[in-house]
Amino acid sequence: MNIVHSRSGVTKQGALCVISREIQESELNKFYSRLIKLLQGKELGHETVDSLQRLHLILSATKYTRTLPPELQKRLVSLLSSPVEQLQVLSSAVLRETLPLSGQELNYNQENIGQLNSHAAALLLSQAGSRADLSSLCAQLLRSLESRQSEGPAHCLTHTLPILNTVLTHSPESLTEDHVTLLSKKLVDWLRYASITQGVGASSGGFFTGPRSRQPAPIAELDGTVSGDFFTVLCVGQGFTDDQWMNVYSFSMLRHWLLTYHSVSNGNTTADTANRLQLSLSLSHSHSFSYDDRSEVDGSVVSMVSATSSSSRLLPPKERLREKAFQYCQRLIEQSDRKAHKKTDTDLQKACLVEAVCILDCVCVEDTSLVFRTFPCIKGLFGRLSSDLSFARVLLPIAQFYLNHGEMAAVDCESVWNLVFGRFPAELFNDHFLAHELLRFLRLNLESLQLRVPQYTHSFPNLLKLLAWDSPALVDDFVDLLPSLVTTGTAVELLHTLLDLPCLSATLVLQLRSVCLPIADPGGRGLLSLDAFRNPSFRGLFLFLLRTEAGSGDTIDRLSTLHELLAEAADWPRVVQCAQTVPVLLHIFFNTVITVADEKLLAHLILVMLERSSLLLNIPKYCREIHRVFSCHLLRLCKLHPSLVVDQSHELLEFAGATANVYSKEEIYTHVVWVLGEYLSVSCDSRCSVSLITSCFEALEAVLFEITSSAPAPGAVCAAPRVITTLMSALAKLASRSHDLIPRVSLFLSKLRTVTRGGSVAWCSDEDDLVAIVTRGEELWSLLKAPGVAQSVLTPPPHVTTPQWHRDINVAMPLRLRALTNLTHSQ
Repeated sequence: MNIVHSRSGVTKQGALCVISREIQESELNKFYSRLIKLLQGKELGHETVDSLQRLHLILSATKYTRTLPPELQKRLVSLLSSPVEQLQVLSSAVLRETLPLSGQELNYNQENIGQLNSHAAALLLSQAGSRADLSSLCAQLLRSLESRQSEGPAHCLTHTLPILNTVLTHSPESLTEDHVTLLSKKLVDWLRYASITQGVGASSGGFFTGPRSRQPAPIAELDGTVSGDFFTVLCVGQGFTDDQWMNVYSFSMLRHWLLTYHSVSNGNTTADTANRLQLSLSLSHSHSFSYDDRSEVDGSVVSMVSATSSSSRLLPPKERLREKAFQYCQRLIEQSDRKAHKKTDTDLQKACLVEAVCILDCVCVEDTSLVFRTFPCIKGLFGRLSSDLSFARVLLPIAQFYLNHGEMAAVDCESVWNLVFGRFPAELFNDHFLAHELLRFLRLNLESLQLRVPQYTHSFPNLLKLLAWDSPALVDDFVDLLPSLVTTGTAVELLHTLLDLPCLSATLVLQLRSVCLPIADPGGRGLLSLDAFRNPSFRGLFLFLLRTEAGSGDTIDRLSTLHELLAEAADWPRVVQCAQTVPVLLHIFFNTVITVADEKLLAHLILVMLERSSLLLNIPKYCREIHRVFSCHLLRLCKLHPSLVVDQSHELLEFAGATANVYSKEEIYTHVVWVLGEYLSVSCDSRCSVSLITSCFEALEAVLFEITSSAPAPGAVCAAPRVITTLMSALAKLASRSHDLIPRVSLFLSKLRTVTRGGSVAWCSDEDDLVAIVTRGEELWSLLKAPGVAQSVLTPPPHVTTPQWHRDINVAMPLRLRALTNLTHSQ
C-alpha cells in the first residue's frame, strides 16, 4: 500500500482517510523515514508539503493519538520557526495530533520567547496542562513586552497580543491582577503614544543616501492631509513603526479586553512566586510616573479633541485605559468624517466606526460618568449617518448605545427606533448580513426592547419581511423573537400576517423585479403578478402587505383577489421555502397567545382560524399543514376554555353545516365536529340549552345524510371515513344529552346497517373503510339503547376522566391491573 506517491484531489481524500486507519506499522515507519530525509534537505519543496499534509491526515484519522519518532518530532518542532508560513501551519497541525515525547514538550523561556509565533502559540496552548502553565506563559509574554528593540526581537510583539487574547478568551482566570495591570498600561502606551512619523522604508542605496535624505515624514489622514493628532488605525503612511503596528493590534483587542478582564483571577496563587516577584519588579521599574511623563511629552502631539490633564495620569490602570480608549474612539469618529480617496479606506472607516461605538458603549457601561461626555459625539454621528443607509452596520451599534444609555441621558430615541424598525427592514430586507446583525441585536436586547421601546411590538409587519425574504437562514431567530411580539393588541393582526407570509415573500420579489425590470420587456417572459403589482387598481393590496407597522387593520377584504393575482408565485422557490416556516411559527404563536389572551380574544382567534382556512395562498402542501395546525390548537383552546364552543356556536355550526368543507378541509372539519359533540353540553357551560343542542344536531345530521345518500360529484373523492365516524359519534353524544333525539340517530344507524348489507356503496370506495364505519355505527346504536349508559360512556364526567387512576403510580390500581394481566395471560 503506497501512501506517498499518489497525487489525489478532494475526491480521493476520503478514501485515503479510510486507508490511513488500516495502514500497517511497517509502512508507516517507511513513511516516517522518507519524511525525515525530506526535512533534512536544504530545499523544502512541494513534495515535503504534500507529505506533511498526508501525515496530518493519517494522524487525524487514527482513533488513538500516536507518538512520532524523536528525530521526526525534533524536525517538526524546528519547522515552527520556519520563514514559510505554510510549513508553520502544517507542523503545528501535525504536532497537535501527537503526544509530546517525554522531556520534549514545547517550552519557551524568556530567552527564546521572541521565536514564538501564532502557530507555535496554538501548539503551546494545546499542550498546557494546567492553569498554572497558562499563567506562567502569560507572565513570560508580558515580560517580553517590556523588552526594548535593542534587548530583543521586536517582531515577537505582533504575535504576543493575539496569544494573550486567545488565553483571555478560553481561560481568563489564568491571568492575574498583576497581568491585567501591566497589560492595561501597555495598551494605554500603544493606543495613545505611538509614533506620529511614518516608518522608514527600505533604502534604495546610492552615493547620496544619508540621514538627511531618510528623514521620516509625518503620518497622514485618509484625505491626504498631515495628521495633527495622535496615531490611530485610520492614519496612513508609506511605512509603519513597530509601536504603530502595536497600536493597530491593541485597538483590535481593546473591546474584548474591556469586556473580559473582570474575569481574571483575583488571587495570585496560580502564578509561580518567582514569576510574580519578577513581574512586580518590572512593573515598578517600567511604569513609574516618570515613564508616563515621558510618554505624555515625547510620545505624541497634544490632542486637538481631548487633551489629557495631569490628573488622568494619577488614575488606576483600568480607569486610565478607559479614559484613553474614550479619547481614541473620539478621534476615530472625527477621522471618519474625512473623505477617503480609496473605497477600501471607506470600508475601513465604517469598520472602525462600528468598533469605536461598541468600545464607547463598553466604557460607558463601566463608568457612567462618561455617558454625558460621549452622547454629544454619538448624537452628532447619528445625525450625520442616519440619512445614508450604506452606514446601516454602523447605525446598529449606535442604536445599542441609545438603548443602554438613552434613558440615563434623557435623550429622545424615537428617531433611532424609527430608523431601526422602519427603514432598515423595509429597504434593506435583502441584505443578508444586516438581517443577521439586526436580529442578533433584537435577541440580545429583547427584554430591554419590550420595556423601553414601544415601536418594537408594532414593527412585526416590517420585521417579518426579513423572514419572508430569507426564511431558511432566519427561522431560528424568529423562533426566539416571535413570543415577544404576541400581545393582546397585536395577536389577531399577527396571526393574519403569519398566514400571509408567503404572499409577502412573493410581493418582495415583485417589488425588486419592478425596480430592476423595464415596464415593457418584449424579450422577457411576462409575469401577470408583476403587471398586477404595477396596476394602480391593485396597489392597495400590495401596499397593505408592505406596511411598516401594525395598527392599520387586521387584514384586507379582498384576500381571495390577492391570492389569484399571486397564483403563479406558488412554485417560486423563495415562496415555497417561506411557506414551510409558517406552521412552525404558528405553533409558537398559539403556544404563546394562550398565556396572554382572555377568552374574548381566544374566541376571536377561533373565528380567524375558521375564516382563513379557506383564504390561503394555493400551495397544496401549505394549506394542508395550516389546517393541521389549526385543528391541533382548536382542540387545545376548547379544552382549556370549553365555554368558547357556546360563545362561537353560530360560527362553528355554520362551518360544520357546509358540506363542501367535508371534502376541501377534512382535517379542520373533523375537529370542529368533534369539538361540537364533545363540549356542547350543560356540564361544560350552563348556557347550553336544548334548542342549541337540537340545532347543532340537525345541522350535522343533514351533512351526514347528504354524504351517505349520494355519490360525490364527478372528479371528487369520497368523504373520508374519519369524517363519517366523527359525525356519527357527535350525533350520538348530542342525542345522549337530549333523549328526544335518540330515535332519529337510531333510525339513521339502522338504515346505514341495512344499506351496507347489499355490498359496496357509492359514498365509500374501500371495503375495509365501510366495515369500520358500520362497526362504529353498531357500537353507537347499542349504546343508545340504554340512554343512561350512553351518556356516561360517550360523555364521562370529569371526576371519571381526570384522575386516570390506571396511570397514577401513587395508587395501587396500576399494580393490581398488572397483576391481573399477568394472571390472565399465559407466560
